[in-house]
Amino acid sequence: MYREALHNRRWFLAVSAKTVAAVQARAVASSASQLAVEVDLPSFGGATGWLNSEPLTRARLNGKVVLVDFWTYTCINWRRTLPYVRAWSKKYRDQGLVVIGVHTPEFAFEKKVENVRQAVTAMNIDYPIAIDSGYAIWRAFNNEYWPVLYFVDARGRIRAHKFGEGEYRDSELVIQNLLAKNGASGFEREAVSLDASGAEAAADWADLKSKETYVGYEQTENFASPGGMRRHKCHSYVFPTELRLNHWALAGNWTAGEHATVSAAADARIAFHFHARDLHLVMGAASQGSPVTFRIVIDGQPPGSASGVDSDEKGRGTVSQPRMYQLIRQQRPILDRRFEIQFFGSSVEVFSFTFG
Repeated sequence: MYREALHNRRWFLAVSAKTVAAVQARAVASSASQLAVEVDLPSFGGATGWLNSEPLTRARLNGKVVLVDFWTYTCINWRRTLPYVRAWSKKYRDQGLVVIGVHTPEFAFEKKVENVRQAVTAMNIDYPIAIDSGYAIWRAFNNEYWPVLYFVDARGRIRAHKFGEGEYRDSELVIQNLLAKNGASGFEREAVSLDASGAEAAADWADLKSKETYVGYEQTENFASPGGMRRHKCHSYVFPTELRLNHWALAGNWTAGEHATVSAAADARIAFHFHARDLHLVMGAASQGSPVTFRIVIDGQPPGSASGVDSDEKGRGTVSQPRMYQLIRQQRPILDRRFEIQFFGSSVEVFSFTFG
């Protein structure tokens, strides 16, 4: 919904959360006293549940430095920030830092606590997670983006926030300065050093020329199958004669919904002409107990060494639970490519393409 704005990877400091867009400043702080006081930490009382923790309140957090991370588990922009958040939690936990992940869903399946629980386990997240399926915490923070970090001092005041990816050293400096102001000492000042892999690896920004594209009709663009998209009707689609860069198309029987398009018969296919190192697809089997196999090709050939973590060299894979699947990770040179996926079963829900 708002992820494309996150490619602008800057710091935002504001007198209040409601003036974020009006006041912008790079927060490379040499001491905590130089950070503006934005607003008091809003309540987490709107959480519909918690994972890895009992419910946390402002009173229980008093005297702790808090890092609040808004996320949703299919967001590729957040996924690439996770290794740092996870590392900061581990490094500074004994120094008084509490990391709280606020899971606010984008898609309906992300509202299901069991799906979030599986994602938390798969991604090795051990810090507290507030389930915000009703957007109550999101609204309390006046938030608009995934991901965003809010840095809270030991007196319960938001001192800075960071939208999107990048500038991790600056974020860690803010954490260190808030901890030092609270009396913590003895922690290693050197920034965490990471070698992230899979979907958590940093994007190849220099070659990223394709943007997130939704497959449901509400927000989609550049749909190229002849005759356009038929809303809420099972329709037999065909690929166009030519598929231009950053356009996509369907072939076979599909039913286009508001947020997802669902395969209505076996052998349904999707094509996307893209330019990026990585290609991901948010999708899931409509019946989670009935996985569907698929095969992908790139420029008409099996991906070989360009396969992602969720496909093999021959392009084979299986879709089951709804999540983000990494299907392509190209080796250099990064060129314009035509991606196709074919499903060998029906009732696969496809939500969005993302790239890295």
